[in-house]
Amino acid sequence: MKAIAVAVCAALLMPLAAPASEDIADQYPQSELYSKPVEVIPNVFSAIGATAPPTYGNAGHNNNLSFIVTSEGVVVVNAGASDALAKALHDEIRQVTDQPVVLVINENGQGHAMLGNGYWRDLGVDVLAHAEAIAETKENSDLILQRMRGYNKDRAGDTRVEHANLSFDDRYDLSLGGVEMQVLHLGPAHDPGDIQIWIPAWDMLIAGDIAFHERMLPVFPHTCTKCWIDTWQDKLEPLEPAYVIPGHGHPTNLPQLRRFTLDYLMDLRAKIGAHIESGGDLASAYYVDQARWKGLDTFEELATKNAGRVFEEMEWE
Repeated sequence: MKAIAVAVCAALLMPLAAPASEDIADQYPQSELYSKPVEVIPNVFSAIGATAPPTYGNAGHNNNLSFIVTSEGVVVVNAGASDALAKALHDEIRQVTDQPVVLVINENGQGHAMLGNGYWRDLGVDVLAHAEAIAETKENSDLILQRMRGYNKDRAGDTRVEHANLSFDDRYDLSLGGVEMQVLHLGPAHDPGDIQIWIPAWDMLIAGDIAFHERMLPVFPHTCTKCWIDTWQDKLEPLEPAYVIPGHGHPTNLPQLRRFTLDYLMDLRAKIGAHIESGGDLASAYYVDQARWKGLDTFEELATKNAGRVFEEMEWE
């Protein structure tokens, strides 16, 4: 895998489908999936989600649903936002390989990562998540499910909350078909229990929501942006992956993800820090200059919210 052709490397740096946009209609209307899975590198596939918020139109497929094919089975990363999405992804896997799905990994405790767990558990497939992600889904299970039913309506079907039956704290090592995978919790980032899947021999990182591409990242009330920056710089950068599938947006390389994730966090914190130093308050913090990021999808939905939440975080640092 270290000797993958230069042509493959070059192709990975380009969008794998139409450029991400909130205005792009469903790219795979014959499926519940927003887009058909693409082979990012040999044996690693990802169905790239919409860069818009979850809607009935995209069926909640606004994150990346990935799978790794080995000679002894398939590992799925993200269960999907509903039973229907989980089944649609499974249908695509069956078109690629006869190998069974042997493990599903939830990249965090958000609905589009875990609400499809019930489909997989009914098939007898183990589901793995970080302990903090499981705690989050247990605490907020009713809200997570009702929110999905609210936008997904009839597409929600009989989806239920089913918690992962396997958990870990720092690292979970997996060897399957000669492929060594490390399921990592690098540290605090976007959401409690964010995890990453690192395949060292292939220089491939399935990064989850520590990394965003082509759309603005959301800062949640519980997000520690300082921690996110520290985790990125101290734990993610040393991995030096050649190929990265982010939580949102097309697969790309680390410098591109650094630009849209780390650089954004550092820029917003610098703007809010200067605002606080000059005596600015929360009401005016919402309007700090974020024009540099205006081209990102979900900018209109998230920019002012992010600014307010970072102010509330930094005010007490």
